[in-house]
Amino acid sequence: MAWNTLTCAALARNASRRLHHRALSTHPNPRPYTFHIGASWAGKPNEPHQRPKVPWPADGLIGSWRDRTLARPNRTTTSKDAGEDFFFIQEMRNQSILEGVSFGVADGVGGWVDSGVDPSLFSQALMYHSHRYSRNAWAGEPEIDPTLDYEEREQIEGWEMTPYECLDLAYGGVLREKFVQAGSSTACIISLNASSGLLRSANLGDSGFLIIRSSAVHYRQRAQTHFFNCPKQLTKLPANSGRRFSRACIDSPSEADVFETKLRDGDIVIAYTDGLSDNVFPSEMVTICSLVARAGGTEEEQVQAIADRIVEYARQCMKNKNRVSPFERDAARQGMFFRGGKPDDVTVVVAIVHETS
Repeated sequence: MAWNTLTCAALARNASRRLHHRALSTHPNPRPYTFHIGASWAGKPNEPHQRPKVPWPADGLIGSWRDRTLARPNRTTTSKDAGEDFFFIQEMRNQSILEGVSFGVADGVGGWVDSGVDPSLFSQALMYHSHRYSRNAWAGEPEIDPTLDYEEREQIEGWEMTPYECLDLAYGGVLREKFVQAGSSTACIISLNASSGLLRSANLGDSGFLIIRSSAVHYRQRAQTHFFNCPKQLTKLPANSGRRFSRACIDSPSEADVFETKLRDGDIVIAYTDGLSDNVFPSEMVTICSLVARAGGTEEEQVQAIADRIVEYARQCMKNKNRVSPFERDAARQGMFFRGGKPDDVTVVVAIVHETS
């Protein structure tokens, strides 16, 4: 399907509710940066997601949070299922003052299906615990008392936390979840500071993010893999697994790549699972952002239109066997043959940065 400015404008006009993270203007010291956030997702095309044998209870903490998260506006599919992917978006406050926003994406590793494990349970739990820790933190410099253990730290109102610490804490939360008997997932977690405009990130595996500045890719997070199509991943093995999973990849949060940079007015941050990066080139993401900006609309409308259009385009590319994909090129570098797009779940979270002073 060809994209044009009319299509862009229609998407922007029809975007309904938008999540808009903004410092309160009534505060005597308003934060100089605001962030407009959009998210979009779609399960793997033509392959219905295998539901968990025992799904999260709808009235439980994770089940109800999952359903609220998937109730966000999403124009890319009539299904509310993100497949084996998941994400979170969480404001970070110091008491009542909005200090920033934290968000992330995770991709449950599908190889567990053959063992009777639903990979989505791990990624959903990982993102839930990332949200849980982020809501009691703000995106400032780390000032955590090292003498306290993780559970004690959680009780301190407004303690400061980096994405790496968030990833470490969230992984510990998954390991304690009795409902998640086994599984593994990649993860990318980002925090944006409303006071300084500082972006911090922690990435493990082949999910990732990029920063677009002045219609060009300013930074792109590299993927972490053990070998081709085998990403680094956080893992939970079944109890009493013995030698059955002796070859499983078990990576630590300490192996995550960490990064930080100062953002500028107009920067666009796109976090994604590999369903996007395996099918869409960074230059194509830049083009979509430029077309949406050219169509106009509020920043809230634009950020959601960018997220929706990127996911829609990724789904088109997955089905196209006559187009060279990033995954096809990567396979060729390894001496392997693969043609066209790679069907997969795809999830993106997009942030537009606005500097007010």
